[in-house]
Amino acid sequence: MLPDTETVPARRTYSYLGPAGTFTEAALAQVPEARDQIWRPVRNVGEALADVVEGRSDAAMIAIENSVDGGVSTAQDALATVPGLRIVGEYLVPVNFVLVGRPGATLDDVSLVAAHPVAYGQCLGWLSKNLPAHAHLPAESNVASALGVLDGTSAADAAVAAPGIVAHHDLSVLAENIGDNPNAVTRFVLVSRTVAPAPPTGADKTSLIVELPEDHPGALLELLEQFATRGINLSLLASRPIGDALGRYRFVIDADGHVHDERMADALLGLRRFSPKVIFLGSYARADRAIVRYPQRYSDDVFVEARDWLRGLLSGEPEA
Repeated sequence: MLPDTETVPARRTYSYLGPAGTFTEAALAQVPEARDQIWRPVRNVGEALADVVEGRSDAAMIAIENSVDGGVSTAQDALATVPGLRIVGEYLVPVNFVLVGRPGATLDDVSLVAAHPVAYGQCLGWLSKNLPAHAHLPAESNVASALGVLDGTSAADAAVAAPGIVAHHDLSVLAENIGDNPNAVTRFVLVSRTVAPAPPTGADKTSLIVELPEDHPGALLELLEQFATRGINLSLLASRPIGDALGRYRFVIDADGHVHDERMADALLGLRRFSPKVIFLGSYARADRAIVRYPQRYSDDVFVEARDWLRGLLSGEPEA
């Protein structure tokens, strides 16, 4: 019998904001390629991206945008300043919260609630209505608030946490669905080292960070015209300070379409001519799989025909 020469593929490592039970973990659970692989919990976005750049992880899941609070500035700034990264996918996680306490606790026992400030703000209406006399104890994360209640290191009687926390720790759910906005969603992106974009699906998104060449009336309009004149819709436009001088900003952009689309490629060329710095973060499939619609005059065939027409002019071909 011949010896078995097959080798077991090396397991991949994925970094995520931990510990177990976070919304980021829920996002990573949506990645088919990450199942049965190594999941590495980290404490912040910087650590997650450093894992990728330095080779400790193959990819990292980070939150990039929330439907209630907007863009996640720490993630946007990190992507703008850490080179060699590429977004390879996006995932949506509904944001709902539960109120948890020690086993045997009841809602009547609660007077001090531990919560991350953002989570607390998103549950304030429910808490004010159902626990009008409660006080807030800020926590560094939703998981930390719950674990502090469980092990007694926190003075709080209950904590605001993600529903997934109860799958990992012996906590009692005192109330469910306590978020004030039932439609709240957080968008996460999976970030790897620089790779070629995956083929277009027809339901794609391209993420960029672009700086203006100078501050003058109409500068932002000139940037936006690179997209408008090519029929490209923007699903995100956010400004972040560059940090080198007051009034200097970079723009975080999500554009509908793929870099392989003629209209998107042409827009990127226009941006490159216009802007002193364009960071291409990636083209990837939309999480909602919504097909990108655009007028026929911006289809690939129209751009190709226009190039052929110009080539004919330059070569002296007779016009039809």
